[in-house]
Amino acid sequence: MKKQTYDLEERLLEYSVRIIKVVEQLENTRAGKHVAGQLLRSGTSPYPNHGEAQGAESPRDFIHKLRISLKEL
Repeated sequence: MKKQTYDLEERLLEYSVRIIKVVEQLENTRAGKHVAGQLLRSGTSPYPNHGEAQGAESPRDFIHKLRISLKEL
């Protein structure tokens, strides 16, 4: 049986790029800017959060940091 590969870091990077492209398409109105800011923060943070989890000090710390990343998604 072939072992399944999980390229989560690459997928999160691609997700961040897609979020940025969506935000660039939003209208330049007060509401558009507000939504864009929130979407940028929450949509691009899982990638660096995943990187932070990779440097976790313990298995519990790793799980905790990944849960933060999941919450952002």
